[in-house]
Amino acid sequence: MTFSGPFEREGPRWFSIPAHRPFVDDLARGFLAALSHMGPEALPRATLLTPTRRGARAVADALLAASDGKALLLPQIRPLGDLDEGEPPFEPGDLALDLPPAISSRRRRFELARIVVDHADLLTFTPGAAQALEMAKALSDFLDSCRIEEIDTDGKLDGLADGDLAQHWQVSARFLKAVLAAWPARLRELGLIDVADRRVLLLRALAKRWTEHPPTEVLVAAGSTGTAPATADLLRVVAAAPLGAVVLPGLDEDLAESAWDKVGEQHPQGAMRRLLDRAGITRADVRPWFPQSDSRGRWRRRIVNEALRPAEATADWLAQIESLRAEAPDLDPVAEGLKGLSLISARTEEEAASACALLLREALETPGRTAALVTPDQTLARRVTARLARWGVIPDSSAGAPLAASPAAILAQHLAGLVADPLDPVRLLALAKHPLVRSEEDLEASTTLELKGLRGPSPRSAEALLARLDDHPAAQALAQRLLAAVAHAAAPYVDQMAPPSKAALALTEALEALTGPDRLWIGQAGECLGGLLATLIEDGVVLPPAKPQAFADILDRLVNEETLRVGGATHPRLRILGAIEARLVRADRLVLAGLEEGIWPQGAPIDPFLSRPMRATLGLPPPERRVGLTAHDFAQAASAPDVILVHCERRGGAPAVESRWLWRLKTLAGGAGLSLPRRDDALDWARALDAPGPYAPYPRPAPTPPVEDRPRRMAVTRVEALTRDPYAVWARDILKLYPLERPDEPVEARARGTAIHAAFEKFSEDHPGPVPANAAAIFEALYMGELVSAGMPPTALARERALAKEAAAWVADWERQRRAGAEQIIVEAEGVLTFDIDGRAFTLTAKADRIEPTRDGLAHILDYKTGAAPSKKQVETGFSPQLTLTAAILLNGGFKDLPDRKPGDLTYVRVTGRKPAGLEEVRVTAAESEQAAVQALDGLRTLITRYDDPAQPYRSRTAPQFVKDHPGDYAHLARVFEWSTSGDDGEGE
Repeated sequence: MTFSGPFEREGPRWFSIPAHRPFVDDLARGFLAALSHMGPEALPRATLLTPTRRGARAVADALLAASDGKALLLPQIRPLGDLDEGEPPFEPGDLALDLPPAISSRRRRFELARIVVDHADLLTFTPGAAQALEMAKALSDFLDSCRIEEIDTDGKLDGLADGDLAQHWQVSARFLKAVLAAWPARLRELGLIDVADRRVLLLRALAKRWTEHPPTEVLVAAGSTGTAPATADLLRVVAAAPLGAVVLPGLDEDLAESAWDKVGEQHPQGAMRRLLDRAGITRADVRPWFPQSDSRGRWRRRIVNEALRPAEATADWLAQIESLRAEAPDLDPVAEGLKGLSLISARTEEEAASACALLLREALETPGRTAALVTPDQTLARRVTARLARWGVIPDSSAGAPLAASPAAILAQHLAGLVADPLDPVRLLALAKHPLVRSEEDLEASTTLELKGLRGPSPRSAEALLARLDDHPAAQALAQRLLAAVAHAAAPYVDQMAPPSKAALALTEALEALTGPDRLWIGQAGECLGGLLATLIEDGVVLPPAKPQAFADILDRLVNEETLRVGGATHPRLRILGAIEARLVRADRLVLAGLEEGIWPQGAPIDPFLSRPMRATLGLPPPERRVGLTAHDFAQAASAPDVILVHCERRGGAPAVESRWLWRLKTLAGGAGLSLPRRDDALDWARALDAPGPYAPYPRPAPTPPVEDRPRRMAVTRVEALTRDPYAVWARDILKLYPLERPDEPVEARARGTAIHAAFEKFSEDHPGPVPANAAAIFEALYMGELVSAGMPPTALARERALAKEAAAWVADWERQRRAGAEQIIVEAEGVLTFDIDGRAFTLTAKADRIEPTRDGLAHILDYKTGAAPSKKQVETGFSPQLTLTAAILLNGGFKDLPDRKPGDLTYVRVTGRKPAGLEEVRVTAAESEQAAVQALDGLRTLITRYDDPAQPYRSRTAPQFVKDHPGDYAHLARVFEWSTSGDDGEGE
């Protein structure tokens, strides 16, 4: 047979495709060119090995594209990282014959959790079910590391805890020794094997077979860096096969030998240096796979590789820049390398996502042009996907979608949370309005359940909730249905404890009762959730009993770890890739996002079981190795012709540190007297996308309703609102927009004020004469009874009892003193005053908490407070006119039971139960009250006259100095935050 191309010489054959070249395209062209001289049967008999399944699909697509439309029988393309029994070259009954099946990842975690519980005596604490699952996850990672690195831990664990180690590391060493003894025995009992162990054994068996019986057909392994020893050894066997070849991704052949010798774990070339050393070859033995005549991107590759050279070798950067320029005196290699590379520094993650989406969308404007977002940040990837959806563009995303965001999983989480708190109004409302629960017939019932049953204070019991709905049978039936599902899910709990497997079964039955199996388990999300719950039911028997909240936490953890693969119709020219997938897949434009420390690269992982010296003792690689692998992926992607680097200045509201790789690129460019080109235009697009035109914040609202619609009857409390926030009067008194209570509305402050008023009223009505000896006990009972009726939760009632005792004692003494000088006590007195303003009648009303007529013809006016009372200055200036206007009504005979009385002291009575337990605060004395009443009434006339002008608007917050004391119910409607922070202070009144 005549060999050509890569197979023209004897092995071993090691090749590389430069980082600036499109890997799979060059691989496909070289592969087809080499096999074109071997006859038509050579291609379908050939085998191509790739690192991942997605890489295998990319190679298949590239082969079809390289065939120029000709029909092809594709070679066998298999992923090394996902070897499945039954797929060539791993035929059933062959290599996998003597290997047990692999244990599923879910079952493995539960089995490891069981071992954690069984060996809890070796720990310093007793792990619960949730903790056992978390420890099982960490154990899985540890076991995978040992299996992948093929480390024999026998004999190494005995002395692992020796030396000057902290006590928790010694505990960890003893625990690991017990686990590593128990786990293989458990696997043998189950007749299963670890996935990583099975993969290593398959690779070893395959390497042994190909060594003893080398394949005679073409065999190419492409794109792998051989980080696992078994993979590295298999690559060595492939390279030595008669028609075998290994194609490396982006080996840096230009890095100086002095720098190559310093390549370490964190360097992009670290993995390939270890691979070449293990194979016993040098960089000089590695040849170009498919030589290209054009040098497009050569300088980019050189610049990126120089920027990422080992830290110890960066001292001669200036010398390297001069060396590069000496290689090409006719042009500036650094400037040439920076062409097509640009930078975006976004303010926030949201802005970065918008900019990325716009850059991808821009690429699609050119027919046939492809684009890809490359990022390890799945949250950012999903944000970009959401923004692309506005243009109807759905990318082919490897990030997938979180199961936790699916309707089925949300419903399961809410129902599990309700088992812990069965009357949580927010979760009950979420259940009632969930699309899998609510039918069209339930629409009105769910709305009624919300308004009549679940808004306001949380119901104290199921009976109390149903009682609220007595007049609404449909809503009551819906509530009974929801409560029945919660009760069914809670049935396994005895003394607040239940085995998680039984809790999962009851939860599953309750979910099916609420929705029906035909709606709950459909689609990818339903199938994934069903599988998760099935595993929890079957394998969760190993977990210790858990409380309802602990089980809800377990479910939340498991659900949030699941990812759904996105299918359906995606855009053929747009992809969102992870870092490792971008190693093989190339697009015309690459957007590299998430370039912040801790994101790309991620920090070295923290091993909860092993310290660095302990890892070294076992022979495990250092945590920094992962940084080197991601650095290689970044270098590959950054060498593409059109690359945009995206960095966020802030993440999660905190300043972010730009990636070390980005910092190195900027530093290298700065050393050459240049800077990275910027794409600030994309940021301008992102900022203008939802705010077209110049910055024009919404002004302070100033509605001007018709005069005939403006109120002609107001309570003294509403006059205060008109003074402070006229917009609130427009919204409530003119538009009749009344605020709804929130579900699970906190009742403490409101209930306390209502209870104090009711207790004073009831006490005065029941004991109009002398104050009884047990007045404190009577008042305390009245006050606490009102709090209970208001729905205050038991935890708050416990605190209020202590405060009520102190307050009641103060009230009893205060009542004795006040009644000594009063003719009688009048509570909740209603007063009305009608007068003309420019020929139109206006009515002012008041409901005084307490009026005390005296023998000298005066009447003291008192108002009860449990919070801060208005200051004397606020009363005098008219910002708090409640007491002075009440005095004006009294002065003008507006209280029918108090004719010919003049106002006495105007007093606020604060009752808190703290120190002091109560306080009497006189704001206007009897000598000043008549004048204050006259001034307040004159001020009201002036105020109403102003609002009788059709041009007078009802502005929002004309007294902003009191905003903190009176936040109001209509700030969101008035968009206060927008106009108050934009510099528009408006003109007050």
